[in-house]
Amino acid sequence: MKLPVCRGSNPREPIKRVRKMNAEKIKKEVGKHIDKLGKELIGLSNKIHDNPETMFQEYKACRWIASTLESHNFKVEKNVAGLETAFKAVCPSEKKSPRIAFLAEYDALPGVGHGCGHNLISAMSVGAAIGLSKIKNLPGSIVVLGTPAEEGGGGKITMIEKGVFNKIDAAMMLHPNTKNIVGRKALAVKELKIRFKGKSAHASVAPEKGINALDAVIQTFNNINALRQHLTEDVRIHGIITHGGVKPNIVPDYAEALFYVRALDDKYLLKVLEKVKNCCKAAGIATGASVSFELGSGYKSKKLNPTLYSVFKKNFERFVSTDKSPEHGGLGSSDIGDVSHVVPAIHPYISISDKDIPSHSVEFARAAKSRMGNRAIIVGAKTLAYTAVDLFTNPGLMREVKKDFENI
Repeated sequence: MKLPVCRGSNPREPIKRVRKMNAEKIKKEVGKHIDKLGKELIGLSNKIHDNPETMFQEYKACRWIASTLESHNFKVEKNVAGLETAFKAVCPSEKKSPRIAFLAEYDALPGVGHGCGHNLISAMSVGAAIGLSKIKNLPGSIVVLGTPAEEGGGGKITMIEKGVFNKIDAAMMLHPNTKNIVGRKALAVKELKIRFKGKSAHASVAPEKGINALDAVIQTFNNINALRQHLTEDVRIHGIITHGGVKPNIVPDYAEALFYVRALDDKYLLKVLEKVKNCCKAAGIATGASVSFELGSGYKSKKLNPTLYSVFKKNFERFVSTDKSPEHGGLGSSDIGDVSHVVPAIHPYISISDKDIPSHSVEFARAAKSRMGNRAIIVGAKTLAYTAVDLFTNPGLMREVKKDFENI
């Protein structure tokens, strides 16, 4: 076989011979390794599923995943970005490029457990990475990033801010769903806490002497409901009352609500936030209560990389038939959106149930440890790994992915 040659960035660097690698041959070999890993990957997934840990408390899951990778010769760095439940695993060396990162999520939902199937996400990413690591002289670096607290804590955002994604050329993960969807958008989201202060009084003897902060919260909900008609159809505003008073016979002098405001466009989201604040201010004027705001965490919208998704789709359809993403509705938010703004990234969906069950539910948690869920681990790991093989063996493809990223 004739071997092509290449030089490094230093013109004086000796010429290195690089073996031309056949993508299909590598995929076949990687697939065999993932099949052999099946029992180990399913065991890891089930163990995480049976021990649900909420955001930033995923100590067991983080330890189990890191230990699995270490047992397959990955170099694991723990406490990444100052987060106790974040890690970075690399094989063979981070110096080799391109650097493809598989993202592992493993936090659960309070009261529901793994109703979003993050146990499967971590197993698929780990399986893809280990399967690829068995290939000798792979022209690039395999990275697994353990990203905690997707369910509201934004672990990936902290990791971005601390530079963990700086040297990554592409990031990939696969999320459980009830459909096989390749390119699906995600909404930008921002958390808004609203506090109203009023004046307490006896609710029966002298209500006229009080200022009802709870009435201001209720009026805020009414104002927002009136606002919905005048917003684009992608916008979602949903909230809860987190404090509404102490006793019915005391006019509430303090009330609090928490809202999530979402939109497809990051800039439009900021405009909607101002409209929501105006709804609150109007409620304060109407009731006489003062209002204050606290802007909490939030995620950016997801940038879709056409080339990267196209490569994934071809590999995905080796195993499953893909479904179209819904034209309207059916969109959530995730800190993978923030990742997609700093590196080329994909976040497709794999079905784990034949039934149309909602995520973030007990039913979905059951599906995350079902026979179909276990099968998704193997299919997902292979698809992610095969997509990485295409990027590793085709430098032109990697250039197209980066070009797409720059132009989106």
